[in-house]
Amino acid sequence: MRRIKPLQIVVFAVLLGVALILSVITAWASLGQVPLGDFRGVVLTLLGVIMLYVYSIIFYRLFLKVFPLHAGEIVADSQQEFVYHVYILFYLLLFYPVMRSGFMPAPLMRAFYLALGTRLGENTYTQGILHDPPFIEIGRDSVVGQYAILVPHVIEGSRLAHHPIRVGNNVTIGAHASVLSDVTIGDGAIVATGAVVRKGTHIGAGEIWGGVPAARIGRIP
Repeated sequence: MRRIKPLQIVVFAVLLGVALILSVITAWASLGQVPLGDFRGVVLTLLGVIMLYVYSIIFYRLFLKVFPLHAGEIVADSQQEFVYHVYILFYLLLFYPVMRSGFMPAPLMRAFYLALGTRLGENTYTQGILHDPPFIEIGRDSVVGQYAILVPHVIEGSRLAHHPIRVGNNVTIGAHASVLSDVTIGDGAIVATGAVVRKGTHIGAGEIWGGVPAARIGRIP
């Protein structure tokens, strides 16, 4: 795993610091003068945390708009590595704890992932963990089960890369399944609970895959 350099930490800290200042100002401007009784501190803190995430997502998206993170191999000491490390600090310190917690209901998790750049079709929901949201695309009427995990990145020693995961319409990914980078899943397919889909796998439309590593075990009639 590559080391995050001081300048990358500084850039992230500045963006987070501005988001924190704006969240405090917004919380105080919204409810600072409202009589909230004994719950005043709790309400202001809760609103501040919510606004911190709102502003952090805005700055995260703006950063990736100005400095896009591309699919493919990330060369050491390149601009893409710089962008990736700032991106990963947002992800590890702010976004991953929300994804991993499991406490948010599915409609809120859908909104959260959409805000982070995941492309989700109509009526598609997830209670799983979608790593690297900009590199995941899921069609309509699909579901990702509890604690299933989709991982578009490759971290193998010093190697670092992103290869998108594309999921079709009406797909079911079972609870605790793992889908690795560069996987394509066709319309109507099913990935069984606990399955591990290896990198570069293509699952055809209507196929059922299960096992570790996952293999085709059937087809929907």
